[in-house]
Amino acid sequence: MQALLSAGIVLAVFGGGAWYVWDYNTSPTGGKAKAEASQSARAAEAKTHDPEIGDCVKVADPEGHPVPTVVDCASPEAEYKMADQLLGEDKHCGEKFDYGIRYVSSRRIDSTLCFTKIRH
Repeated sequence: MQALLSAGIVLAVFGGGAWYVWDYNTSPTGGKAKAEASQSARAAEAKTHDPEIGDCVKVADPEGHPVPTVVDCASPEAEYKMADQLLGEDKHCGEKFDYGIRYVSSRRIDSTLCFTKIRH
């Protein structure tokens, strides 16, 4: 009787573990799917702060720790258009640009982003 009870407990533990692993890997609303969706959302959010030449941006905290956010160029939020990216730590935008941000992208590249002011 004791052996049967022990076997039942072992089966319950392994069965519960197996169900958890199966559910984690196959459930469309939890476990692995939730982790992948979260990672995808973080990557999409990071991309909105990683402009490329030709992108229009609005800049949060331009005098402190500026954070460029890519916006539609036709949007009234658009303040600047990225005109150049100078790779390296000690690069500075020339006089033909209206604004520059020293920046480390999500790809971990040190650069200076150079912008021209958008005149609406």
